[in-house]
Amino acid sequence: MTRTALTAAAVVADAAALADEAGFETVSLSAVARRLGVRTPSLYSHVRDLEALLDGVAALALAELAGRVAAAIAGRAGRAALEGYAAAYRSYARESPGRWQSMQRRAGDAVVRSDAARETVALTGAVLRGYPVPEDEHVHAIRLLGSTINGFLALERIGGFDHSEPSSEESWSRTVDALDALLRAWPADPRHRKAQP
Repeated sequence: MTRTALTAAAVVADAAALADEAGFETVSLSAVARRLGVRTPSLYSHVRDLEALLDGVAALALAELAGRVAAAIAGRAGRAALEGYAAAYRSYARESPGRWQSMQRRAGDAVVRSDAARETVALTGAVLRGYPVPEDEHVHAIRLLGSTINGFLALERIGGFDHSEPSSEESWSRTVDALDALLRAWPADPRHRKAQP
C-alpha cells in the first residue's frame, strides 16, 4: 500500500483530528507522527516546530469557524445576525472541541495575520453594523463579544453549569438578549462626553 505524500496541510489536518478526538493538550509532534505512520523527524519538512503545528491547527479552526459565521449571518442584521453569529461559535465549540481549544491560546503571528483572522474580524464588524456602535468603538465591542461568548463556552465545556437550574440553554438565550440590549445602547466614548457642570 502506497502512503500518501505528507504535506503541511495534511499534518495540520491530522493534528486537528487528534485535538478533537483526544483533547488539544494531547497534540505533539510525536503523537501526530505516530498517527501518520512516520518518524517524528519527517514532520520537520512540513512544520517548523510544535508551536507552528499548534498555530496551524488554530488557523485551520479559525478558517472553518469563519465559514460557519458567514453562513449564519448572511442576509441578517441586528438581533438575528447576533443570534446566528453566537450560535455558529457555540455549535463549532461543541462539534470540534479540540479545534476550539486551539483558538483559546495566544496565537502566533501567522495566525493573527492570516486571511481567516481578517475575515473573522470583518464578519464581527458586519454584525456590529446592525447596531449603533461607532466604527471607532468596534474594537471594544469585538472584545466584549469575544470575552462573553468564549467565557460562556469555556464554562459550559467544563460542566460549570451542570449543577444548578435553570439549564444552560436558558442562560445562553439570556446572554444573547443581554448582548443585544447592550449593543443597542452602546455607551458613548467617555472622551466625547460633555463635562458635567
